[in-house]
Amino acid sequence: MKLSSLTPRFWTAAILLGLVLLIGLVGPLVVRIDPNAVVGGLYDKPSGSSLGMWLGTDNEGQSVLANLVYGIRTSLLVGLIAGLIATLVGLIIGLVSGYTGGLTDDLLSGFTNIALAIPPIIVILLIGVALDNTTPITIALVIGFTSWPWLARAVRAQSSSVRVREHIDVAKLSGARSTSILIWDVLPYLLSYVVMAFVLQVSGAILAEATLSLLGLGPAGSVSLGIMLYWALAWGSVRTGAWWAFLPPTIMLSIVAFALLLLQSSLDEVFNPRLRRGKAPKRARIAAGQPSSAPVAAGGPQTGEAGVLETPVSAPAGSAR
Repeated sequence: MKLSSLTPRFWTAAILLGLVLLIGLVGPLVVRIDPNAVVGGLYDKPSGSSLGMWLGTDNEGQSVLANLVYGIRTSLLVGLIAGLIATLVGLIIGLVSGYTGGLTDDLLSGFTNIALAIPPIIVILLIGVALDNTTPITIALVIGFTSWPWLARAVRAQSSSVRVREHIDVAKLSGARSTSILIWDVLPYLLSYVVMAFVLQVSGAILAEATLSLLGLGPAGSVSLGIMLYWALAWGSVRTGAWWAFLPPTIMLSIVAFALLLLQSSLDEVFNPRLRRGKAPKRARIAAGQPSSAPVAAGGPQTGEAGVLETPVSAPAGSAR
């Protein structure tokens, strides 16, 4: 991958994600305030009296800034673990199902279709209610093992088309094992899609954790962006006008989701040559009906209205004009 193929959209997403990672990883080392420590009263307004008061206090008098930097780290941890689990499970099931075919494909496809028919949020809510003590790792595992079906179905469709190619037959005739063929001959064709799917899985997992936390089923004994929103709404920060309690976590969630979706769309442009920006002017000229640099032979396709290529059709013999 060349740097010249990276679009401004990619660099914008990279800068936003880098900023979020910097806040989540370096922020706790700079702030150095316990998010559970009481530093003021109920919804004290932001002030410059101390570092912990830059974003005011929440419903328990705790620093919103300290909760924000620790909450970003927790949300990112849940998103990365859940996204990795969902991507691995979906990739393995999809590869095996699409490449093997036959009864194995029928069983795995049927299991995937059943999992797709059940809304993941329902399963996550039921498991969250059943668990007595949840941690960020537990939430990540629950989200990860319920978010793989759509990826498995997509990978299965692509791997089933790759298995009929000639180089797969050559690998089989050479005595290569099925595992080796899947890793070295099938997976490289799907790698770009898997990378983009992983980005979407991370984004979905972060938003799913925020949804659980807003419903009171978030990780106990820790802080995340969703938990900050839960307590802010439960204690009437919107009604009382304490914007500093709910606006910072809302903005950070929006930035994370937007940056990940922007990264996914920019990677699609990088991996797919048809979407690269360098060919956009040429496509625009063709769509506008402008003549190409190469001459068109007489009697060949001609450009009509709206840039539609029209091929002259000879009249049947003996027909009148």
